[in-house]
Amino acid sequence: MSTKTNNILYWVTTILFAGFMMFTAVPALLKEPESMKMMTQTLGYPAYFVTFISIAKLAGGIVLLIPGLNKIKEWAYAGMFFDLIGAIYSIYAVNVLDAGVVMIFLVMLIGIASYYFWNKKKTTM
Repeated sequence: MSTKTNNILYWVTTILFAGFMMFTAVPALLKEPESMKMMTQTLGYPAYFVTFISIAKLAGGIVLLIPGLNKIKEWAYAGMFFDLIGAIYSIYAVNVLDAGVVMIFLVMLIGIASYYFWNKKKTTM
């Protein structure tokens, strides 16, 4: 695969992954009732944790979109994967499995692709 193709695939997957993570953080930061109800009542998270995790997702998404920052970017990828794995486990633990879990797996696959192309991009620099 050429460097140009790798860069295109990296940016497409990274924009999709970071965009999804930031997009899902906004409703909780705005304290939208439906989002807060799912997180606090259905999953049982305290409201302060929902705010914290949303700020972390927003910050991580921003870090992924900034060129460079390799060490911080590594942490951002790790944090986002912990968030997604935690979301899947939380949904499973309270028995509210639905089509949304499929979406989480899809986002994880896009994130894995982004991470793969990022590492490939680092080695060609």
